[in-house]
Amino acid sequence: MTVTLADIEAAAIVLRGAIAPTPFLRSQTLSKLSGAEVWLKFENHQFTGSFKDRGALNKLSTLGPEVKQSGVIAMSAGNHAQGLAYHAGRLGIPATIVMPLGTPFVKVTGTEVLGATVVLEGETVDDAADHAHRLAAAKGLTFVHPYDDELVIAGQGTIGLELLAGGVALDAVVVPVGGGGLIAGIATALKARAPRTRIYGVQAAAYPSMWNALHGGTRPLGGQSVADGIAVKTPGTLTRPIVQALVEDVLLVDEGTIEQAILSLLDIEKTVVEGAGAAPLAALLSEPRRFAGQRVGLILSGGNIDPRLLASIVMRGLARVGRLARLRIQLPDRPGMLGQVAHIIGAAHANILEVYHERAFSQFSAKSAGLVVVLETRDEAHIAHVTAKLEAGGFAVERLSPNQPGASEDAAG
Repeated sequence: MTVTLADIEAAAIVLRGAIAPTPFLRSQTLSKLSGAEVWLKFENHQFTGSFKDRGALNKLSTLGPEVKQSGVIAMSAGNHAQGLAYHAGRLGIPATIVMPLGTPFVKVTGTEVLGATVVLEGETVDDAADHAHRLAAAKGLTFVHPYDDELVIAGQGTIGLELLAGGVALDAVVVPVGGGGLIAGIATALKARAPRTRIYGVQAAAYPSMWNALHGGTRPLGGQSVADGIAVKTPGTLTRPIVQALVEDVLLVDEGTIEQAILSLLDIEKTVVEGAGAAPLAALLSEPRRFAGQRVGLILSGGNIDPRLLASIVMRGLARVGRLARLRIQLPDRPGMLGQVAHIIGAAHANILEVYHERAFSQFSAKSAGLVVVLETRDEAHIAHVTAKLEAGGFAVERLSPNQPGASEDAAG
């Protein structure tokens, strides 16, 4: 092994006083819902919002005076950038971060606020990495890899020591996997001290790079993922053998389940996590039989989610469970019809959030209009009740799925 328990214990000494241990708490509600005893490690409570603070500080602490004066550089889509920027600033080290062009503004701004110089280059993290290496060579900067570095891995492994210090005998721990630095560090610590604890990784199904490495698979990689923090096409050369030796398996989760996990943690635990941070809960929700009756630790690795994306996930989630609904109602195109519809909906105790007419693009007779309403409702039974009341009032009603076009979408097309 390239990283040992002694390396992780040494990292814990470096981090002491600069990084506070994060909460490790049992979730009563998630335990009841999942059939497992669920414990949550809140790494989204770190100062920069993710576990990346740990590895970044451990790496920076080893640099010599000349290297610190010249500065460091990294490629990152967000969390490694902010962790490195924050601790480089604390230590007086100039930091440059290369980010892909499509990086959310909130992450770019968050990195700049912490004192780093941000360079936007390339369509992907791999493109950004190529540019960062070129800049490092041209300017004499030290490249700090987000996961394929022994010191970074050891820093992330301090989470494992904190799990052990919590005094909870875990049967399993589920860890999000991108390049593998986090799971390699945690697995090294846990397997040295609690060898019976099984370690599972979890990846977005769109980016099964470590799964492919473990299983000799050739699943395709690419596309958009809400878990952009673990959307890595190539696992680390240092992390891969550690994962192969110590990790039970890597599980794959789809986008809808990750969104559901983000919403569940927000609604139940009142905590904000990004897609990567929600992936362990998504794995638990996807495979409840695997973990039933076991004491399971979930690593909530980060909470740096784009607010616009979070808002979209919340609204989509509400629609999925029947707390939002879109109805297309056919009504005669004459005065007073809108008022009748509104009265029926109000009497059924639903709340109208949006309303618009379909005329030019309507599928109905020229003497009729399509009325699309977005309603706030309690659940699926309430939607059915509202629909029945409208139909009893003489109106034809069609429920629109979340991705089915209404008037504005038809017009745009």
